Amino acid sequence: MLVLKNLDIDLTKSEARTLLGFGLVYSLLVAIIIGSFAFLYYTFQKDLMLQNKREILQEHSNDFVTRLKDLHINFDKYKFYPRVDEYQSAILDSEYKQIFSLLNSQNINLSKGIYLSGDYIHFIKEPESYYLGAKYVIIEIKDDKQWLIKVNNEIILISLIAFFIMMLIGYFLANIFLKPMKDALNLLDRFIKDTTHELNTPISAILTNIEMIDKQSLDEKLYKKINRIEIGAKTVSNIYEDLTFITLNNKIISENKDLDLTKILKQRVEYFKALAAMKKVGFKIQIDEDIKLFCDEKKISKLIDNILSNAIKYNKIAGTISIVLKEGYLSIEDTGKGISKENLDNLFERYARFDKSIGGFGIGLNIVSLIAKEYNLKINVSSKLNVGTKVEIKW
Repeated sequence: MLVLKNLDIDLTKSEARTLLGFGLVYSLLVAIIIGSFAFLYYTFQKDLMLQNKREILQEHSNDFVTRLKDLHINFDKYKFYPRVDEYQSAILDSEYKQIFSLLNSQNINLSKGIYLSGDYIHFIKEPESYYLGAKYVIIEIKDDKQWLIKVNNEIILISLIAFFIMMLIGYFLANIFLKPMKDALNLLDRFIKDTTHELNTPISAILTNIEMIDKQSLDEKLYKKINRIEIGAKTVSNIYEDLTFITLNNKIISENKDLDLTKILKQRVEYFKALAAMKKVGFKIQIDEDIKLFCDEKKISKLIDNILSNAIKYNKIAGTISIVLKEGYLSIEDTGKGISKENLDNLFERYARFDKSIGGFGIGLNIVSLIAKEYNLKINVSSKLNVGTKVEIKW
């Protein structure tokens, strides 16, 4: 757990994920607040506009009622429904049935004295007498929409300003919330960098001294003890190298050159034979000679090491690791427990671990992915549960 999100790249990812979650929730709240404000502001301006129109409509309704009264009194003489260019009208009886209508909009709401219906403003008036049987008089004028254009422009401007200010506030709030996490991760980062640096000397000393021991001259009991120490030291050394690579990845300058991949692969297989022997894992090797690859020696070695390490770690007892190297192609296949299809999609994600019973930090295959991307190596992983896993690399 020491390495949990301790590096610069992962600090950024942690911030990004936290900021994304916070940003989505905060943006949703901001949108709700601004939307509510816009709705209330629109409603207020609409009501204000209707109040401003009320006086005009009142005059129109008085004029119409006068005309309606005249028609009612002189119906035998005129028999023509009043028509005026400034407004349209309709009359309804006490049961809300339409007696006559010139309205363009038929959406009549008698519960409101004045209201907006689509492109038209309606005003309801009840005459003092039932002229021509009319209980309700409805006056209609066209809404010129100038108020709406003005309101929309105001809402857009105010909303943009409010959104910018609230996002700015949100940014500062997010930084305040993230600061404890940043401080903790920076402290953890410095601790791991210091720890890995201090590990280098004793690990190197152990491995160097083990290599200097003449194992052939040792009795079997002591040989096994020395072999266990070597395996343990190599395991710690691999972890140290992974941590160093992850910690310093952005600062490592690649020394790319034409490498003898055949020679490097054989060296790495030889290096891991002691680890493989602990599980009685054997190797089947088909390695073509003189295979070249232009890259950094340490990085390609680290890529091979992590794939071989996993092939040993997740293999079954007395299993097999098959290695094929030819021009433009490398494959490493084990006979282990395999990986489920759903886990294959997250295989190269940092700290992803699918078998908690086996140790590890879940950074090995992430390193493989980073190196592969740097050199445009195409990786394909196929696996079957309880059959094994095959990693293919093409270039």
